[in-house]
Amino acid sequence: MAKTKPVKKKVGGRARVAKKVGERGRVAKRKAAPARRPAQRRAPTFAPLKGATRRDIGGVQLEIGRAGGARVKRVIYPAGFRWSTDMKPVVSTDLCMHAHVGFLASGAIGIEYPDGCTVEFEAPEIVAIDPGHDGYVVGDAPAVLIEFDFESATVDRLGMPASHRHP
Repeated sequence: MAKTKPVKKKVGGRARVAKKVGERGRVAKRKAAPARRPAQRRAPTFAPLKGATRRDIGGVQLEIGRAGGARVKRVIYPAGFRWSTDMKPVVSTDLCMHAHVGFLASGAIGIEYPDGCTVEFEAPEIVAIDPGHDGYVVGDAPAVLIEFDFESATVDRLGMPASHRHP
């Protein structure tokens, strides 16, 4: 029996063994594994997080896990979400008083501060949001924010201002 050596072929960004070539140069065709569909690649952004605690609050899906002295959170904001409409009745403050630091993995969000300053973020983008803001989802797709915090000590631990200000 002739020895064969694998020939690698790129399929969907991954090297896969597509054919085997014998000593005499003959090609024995071998079925390549099917490439992943785009929807399967996006699934981890929305799939349940292992080891995280899940809460639904004000229409937002929140999953929280511990990492040392910090928390890592995945927050999924639905299309049409606005903090002043959906969360204000739940938390009973006029503005969101939390600082948010993380990575916008999917979608787009807008932030409005009381001084009229607005900021928009579009994935993929690093996000730093000062306390005292109203936030909303931009567009028709949900927004997914991967956030890092130290609960009530986030502002101090990350060296952020206690409220929005201009330099």
